[in-house]
Amino acid sequence: MKTGRIITADADIKVILTTSKIIAVLGVSPKADRDSYKVAAYLKDRGYTVIPVRPAQTEILGEKVYPSLDDVPGPVDIVDVFRSSDQVLPHAHEALRLKPKTFWMQEGIENREAAALLTAAGIDVVMGRCIKQDHARLLG
Repeated sequence: MKTGRIITADADIKVILTTSKIIAVLGVSPKADRDSYKVAAYLKDRGYTVIPVRPAQTEILGEKVYPSLDDVPGPVDIVDVFRSSDQVLPHAHEALRLKPKTFWMQEGIENREAAALLTAAGIDVVMGRCIKQDHARLLG
């Protein structure tokens, strides 16, 4: 089995963004003024299939919302995480079942334990970067 990597190089980020189609956005807010909502809307506007993941919601951005990653039927290319660093590890365990190509922790979010678990399972990890900013910068 291939070992995943912690991705930091722009060239690798660009490959992830150009080869991925389905993004589960974990912790997306139903409120349009929140960063998580803005990022999900941006990704949807750029042609990605966005799967909102958040408890106690039924629809965000016109998409069916799943209460947890365990409820997402799959497949998923990227799990984009909007949760505080100390809340990431349980979601990393959930992501193992989905086997996304990439587990992406947004700007300000890092969890080394989660990264070690995921890379050992062959899943690439991005930490502390905004997927929207990287997409805008690298793919315009």
